[in-house]
Amino acid sequence: MKIAALQVRCVQAPMPQPHRTASGTVSVSPLVLLTLATDAGVSGHSIVFSYSPAALKPLGELMKNMEPLVAGQVLAPAALSDRLHARFRLLGTHGLVGMALAGIDMALWDAQARALGQPLCALLGAAPRPVPAYGGIGYDGAQASASAAEALARQGFKAVKAKIGYPTLEEDLAVVRAMRAAAGPGVAIMVDYNQSLPPAEALGRLQALDGEGLAWVEEPVLAHDFHGLAALARRVRTPLQAGENWWGPQDFENALRAGAGPLAMPDAMKCGGVTGWQRIAALGQAQGLSLSSHLWPEVSAQLLCATPTAHWLEYVDWWNIVLKAPLEIREGLAYPSTGPGSGVEFDDAAVQRYLT
Repeated sequence: MKIAALQVRCVQAPMPQPHRTASGTVSVSPLVLLTLATDAGVSGHSIVFSYSPAALKPLGELMKNMEPLVAGQVLAPAALSDRLHARFRLLGTHGLVGMALAGIDMALWDAQARALGQPLCALLGAAPRPVPAYGGIGYDGAQASASAAEALARQGFKAVKAKIGYPTLEEDLAVVRAMRAAAGPGVAIMVDYNQSLPPAEALGRLQALDGEGLAWVEEPVLAHDFHGLAALARRVRTPLQAGENWWGPQDFENALRAGAGPLAMPDAMKCGGVTGWQRIAALGQAQGLSLSSHLWPEVSAQLLCATPTAHWLEYVDWWNIVLKAPLEIREGLAYPSTGPGSGVEFDDAAVQRYLT
């Protein structure tokens, strides 16, 4: 079976509700939707998230420009992914290039699984199983964060995560305590600083949070300050989480060498797609690194099924509006699709409405 063509569609999908962060409010998701066609009539699908609408069209054009590099090639996902990464080594395989390569990789694996009539996790040697999921809360202040945490707990989620990094430590503590009171003692609470703290301030805030019983504190400092993250981890009791902004297996290896861990959070797009995730999962197993996911819930649920040190799935419903069958969540558990592929398939009527 050989690759015939790439169909690239750019959409701006409205968010179910605006998502507030410390750097602004996100009201639409700029997405590149990729469909990879084969000469056997089997197609594979993937989603790439450009974060900023300004990057949407350039990312889509970049992916389409890669079509001559894959058209006519045998459908062999890992081998083709390696060849593509080698082709772009001089330009660099981070940023938009890395996103485009990961989108193609995810579509390749989806097509392979569909061709064999298997869920993606079965192609990777695992069986579909329920995966523990947590719900996300934005930068919404104490009262709104507490209301959201209570709502998620009522839906059956056993863990919730909120964005913090308010102007004062007192505001961070107020959010955490309000969420705990609203969600109850049986719900794990995580927080995410989104790289917003200088190292000197991070230490004081994290030590103050040590008494709050948090499951983790995410990205308190710059994502690639591996040594800074490791130094913080040695001086606080609460586990530190990072990884959503690490590019490929090499970043994870560099972080571990610096002393980061024992938690990490690959992002299916930034880590190199399915091929990159598998290599990180092997590294995680060897190093005792518990792996959670960042975004991409449909694909990530499949990948976590095949991850020996799987931890939590981050669940968001941001892209459900363009999907035929979004990931099913029941009582805080994610149920991966048992049909062929990754679970990503587009609702073409919806896609047509949001094309840009």
